[in-house]
Amino acid sequence: MQLRFPNMPEQITKADAKILEYISNNTEAFLFSSIGKFAAQLGISEATVSRFVRHVGCRDYKELKRLVTEQIAFEGPAAKMAETLNADAGFTLENWMLRQQTYLQKTLESVDKKAFSDAVAAILHAHRVFIHAKSASASLGQLLLFRLRRMGIETILLPSGGSEVLEGLAQVEKDDIVLLFSFSKVSAEGKMILCRQKEIGYQTIAFCSRMFVPPAERADIQLFVYRGEPEEYHSMTAPAAMVDALAVAVSEALGPDCAKRLSDLHRMKKSYAPDR
Repeated sequence: MQLRFPNMPEQITKADAKILEYISNNTEAFLFSSIGKFAAQLGISEATVSRFVRHVGCRDYKELKRLVTEQIAFEGPAAKMAETLNADAGFTLENWMLRQQTYLQKTLESVDKKAFSDAVAAILHAHRVFIHAKSASASLGQLLLFRLRRMGIETILLPSGGSEVLEGLAQVEKDDIVLLFSFSKVSAEGKMILCRQKEIGYQTIAFCSRMFVPPAERADIQLFVYRGEPEEYHSMTAPAAMVDALAVAVSEALGPDCAKRLSDLHRMKKSYAPDR
């Protein structure tokens, strides 16, 4: 592909030509490479790469990668991962953890605390809790299922997709609640859940990462979580923290009943545990 740069010299060095050729023919590999890894792959020094960056009119290696990203048809999860890596000039554990702190802070600043309290109350008063979670959200559904069941709350995991979702929804009654994960959009199964709600009248809680959700796609209770910008790799740190926060708040509200349930469960595990 023919890349465009702010300032392409009429005469370029052999090293510059080598770099251009590599970027054009191995674009994805370039976007996922740190400057050190990129230089090592071409057998040149980092200083040579830095000179090339300046020759073509970019401030630094990070700006070069961003410029290339904007010019290619690069979509989906790979594009989001590349954008995230470029934002931090390569991955380091420290940068990643600091980024997660930012996600948690943005979630705390934007979440509706009344909606959170309403979600706790809805779970406490529901006859049963049904959870729908698919793809990357499946682990969060399993986590919430585990937490609530330990407290003695009848919790059921709905099938993730296909006609089996409808078979699961057929079991949901008016005094139940359905909790779903619909971060950036409502899935086809989520639309089934919201549509069925109009017929049966059960309550719904949705984890979402959109500040504005159209009325037709809204659950009764919306819990906002920040997962990164649309073009970035989407983190599950804030959603997992919100799931745990929900579980702890429900536990506190249950009070002595929850403590007794957990103590009984602990005694059962000790009594029925195989001899070691």
